[in-house]
Amino acid sequence: MTTETAQNQGGAGVTGGDTLTIVDNRTGKTYEVPIEDGTIRATELRKIRVDEDDFGIMTYDPAYMNTASCRSSVTYIDGDKGILEYRGYPIEQLAEKSTYLEVAYLLIHGRLPSRTELDEWTHLITTHTFVHENIKGFMQGFRYDAHPMGMLLASVGALSTFYPEANQIKDETLRMMQVVRLVAKMPTLAAFAYRHNKGMPYVYPDNDLSYAGNFLSMLYKVAELKYQPDPRLERALDVLFILHADHEQNCSTSAVRGVGSSQVDPYSAVTAGVAALYGPLHGGANEAVLRMLRRIGTQDNIPGFIEGVKAGNERLMGFGHRVYKNFDPRAKIIKKAVDDVFEVTGKNPLLHIATELEKIALEDDYFVSRKLYPNVDFYSGLIYEALGMPVEMFPVLFAIGRTSGWIAQWLEMIDDSEQKIARPRQIYTGGRGIDYVPIEQR
Repeated sequence: MTTETAQNQGGAGVTGGDTLTIVDNRTGKTYEVPIEDGTIRATELRKIRVDEDDFGIMTYDPAYMNTASCRSSVTYIDGDKGILEYRGYPIEQLAEKSTYLEVAYLLIHGRLPSRTELDEWTHLITTHTFVHENIKGFMQGFRYDAHPMGMLLASVGALSTFYPEANQIKDETLRMMQVVRLVAKMPTLAAFAYRHNKGMPYVYPDNDLSYAGNFLSMLYKVAELKYQPDPRLERALDVLFILHADHEQNCSTSAVRGVGSSQVDPYSAVTAGVAALYGPLHGGANEAVLRMLRRIGTQDNIPGFIEGVKAGNERLMGFGHRVYKNFDPRAKIIKKAVDDVFEVTGKNPLLHIATELEKIALEDDYFVSRKLYPNVDFYSGLIYEALGMPVEMFPVLFAIGRTSGWIAQWLEMIDDSEQKIARPRQIYTGGRGIDYVPIEQR
C-alpha cells in the first residue's frame, strides 16, 4: 500500500527497490508507489492530492498507449523482438504443426488437447455449424449490396435472441455451449453474407469437411454434388485463421472485454469485437494495401512512389505496426502461404509489385531506421484476393479467426476477480453553471 514518507506523515515509509518515489511539488510531499510486474496501479495515484477535498491524481492516456487494463495469460507479444506466442507457444510452431481448431482449443482451454480431446472438440464444432432457419430469413432482409461485415455484425448479435440462456454467464456448462456455437457458426454466417451479396442460394455446412474446407464449400459450391477444396487453399486459409486468432489487447479485443464487463451474453460481447474490426484502421488494413498496390500499377512506378512516401505525399500501407518494432512474425509465415495459394490460382501481377516494394523498404535506410517492417496485412490481402474474395469480405475473414481469441479473452475476464464494469475517467473541458435561456430569448 502506498504511504507518504515519515518526514511528511510521521510514520514509516515504504522501503525496498520495487517502488517508485513521487514528489508532489505542489505540496512538497513524497509518495512511495509499489511497482509490480513493471507497472503501478493507477488508483494508487489517487492518494496524491492537495487536500482532502481533492479527487487525487489521474492518468491521462488517450488510446491506452501506456495503460494495462488487465492481466492475461492468453497471448504474449514482444514487439521489439518480433515475438508472438499463444499460451506460451510460438506462432511459428503453431502455424506449421497445428490446425485452427487445435489452436482455438489452446486459446480457450489454456492448453493443447490430447488426441481424444481434439477429436471431441472438432466433433462439437462440426455438429454446431448449422444455424437456425430463421437466421436465413433475417439475412434475406438485407439489401442486395449490404456490406458483409455489417451483415455479420447484425447476425452475430441476433444469435443472442436465439439462445436466451446465454446470459447465464456464471453457469460453466451453458457458457461453454455458447463458446462452441460461436466458433462453429461464425464461418456459416460469414459465408451466408458472401452468398447474399452474390445473389446465390445459401450452402449448408458439410460435416465431412474440415473447418476451413467447409467454409470454402459454403462460399463456392455451385452445382457439384460434393465440393472438394484444394488442400493447398484449405491449409493456407487455416493458417490465416491461426495467425489472426488473437493479438493481445487490440481495439476489437478491448471492445469485447469492455462490453463483456457489463456481464452481457457472449454473443453481444463478440458483436462489439466485430464492430471494432469493421473499422478501416483495424480489420480493413489489408484492403488499403491492395488499393496501394493497384495505384502503383507497375514495378516501374515503385521508385516514384517511394520518393512520394519520403516526401510525405504517399503512405506506405502494410508496413509498421503499433506493437511491432521488428518484423511482424505473422508476415513471414503468410509470405510462405502466398506461394502455395498462387500455385493453385496463378500469380497475381500485384505480387511482383509487393515483392519489389518489400525488398526496397527493407534495404532503404529511411524505412529501416524507422523500423517499418512488413506486417500481417501486407500479404494477407493478396491471399484473400487470390481466393476470389471481394475486399469487403477481408474483415469478415479476419473475424472468423479472431473469434476464438475474443472468446478466450472474454472467458478470462469473466473469471478475473479484479475486473469490474469498464468505466474510464475523463478530463472535463466544457462550461459550468450556465443558466438556461428560454428559446424565445436565444
